[in-house]
Amino acid sequence: MTKKKFGKIFFIILFFLTLFVIIYSKFFREKQTSLTNQKEVEDISNNSNIIKDIEYRAKDTDGNEYIITAKQGEIDYSNSNILYLTKVVGLIRLVNSENITITSEFGKYNSENFDTIFTNNVIINYLDNKITSEYLDFSLERNLMLISKKVVYTNLENILYADVIEVDIQTKDTKIFMYEDKKKVNIKSKN
Repeated sequence: MTKKKFGKIFFIILFFLTLFVIIYSKFFREKQTSLTNQKEVEDISNNSNIIKDIEYRAKDTDGNEYIITAKQGEIDYSNSNILYLTKVVGLIRLVNSENITITSEFGKYNSENFDTIFTNNVIINYLDNKITSEYLDFSLERNLMLISKKVVYTNLENILYADVIEVDIQTKDTKIFMYEDKKKVNIKSKN
């Protein structure tokens, strides 16, 4: 092989290697960088603001007091008014009635309107009455307490099974019903 031919082949190989390095660094390295940046963004969004030993208090115009406490809470990044709670206790101090206590494993609290959703192992105690369920939507805005999912109401004399118990907070009017028309609310006497 002559020096001219060897030089041309060497130059062509060098040209393609340079072209390969440029293409690789331009396209593949940018993709790798953008994936790294995306992962960093995901890591930032998964970081949380955890607050320990939380207590929120609110009073309505009638003087009723609502107190929510939790072992810990995590602020929702998309809406800073929403707080996800664990080991939740709610206390409702009614002016003309006895206190109502609510406990649950988890909750979702809206600090703007004081609405609270209690979930997982919900227990409501009022006088000699106890209601257990898996879900409770407590809304001051709507003056409504909506209890659902595996609802069991117990008092000194009876045990009641239903899909939903709806309580108007101000009037204490209560509706107990099943989702399906064919199913009936089941009441058993303890005696």
